Amino acid sequence: RHREKAVDVGVLGQTCRVKGEADAAYVKNVARYVDGKLGEVSDGGGGGSPVRVAVLAAFNIADELFQARKAAEEKDRWSERKAAEIAALLDGS
Repeated sequence: RHREKAVDVGVLGQTCRVKGEADAAYVKNVARYVDGKLGEVSDGGGGGSPVRVAVLAAFNIADELFQARKAAEEKDRWSERKAAEIAALLDGS
């Protein structure tokens, strides 16, 4: 059974407490990533209200996730095609 832990992290100069079962180092790494994305949006002229910055950063992170999923699916399809080709070669020998 896992125990919930609290980890304090810094995001946009503010301390946030994150509770969960994840390792503290992992949580801090994720927080650094999110903070970096928020900073990119803010520094890139997409600034404005904190809500707007958060929404734009979330959109960028979601886009990265979707692109990574697409790449993983394409890799899986390529692997399946190669496995089928190998199976066909073995069946033909």
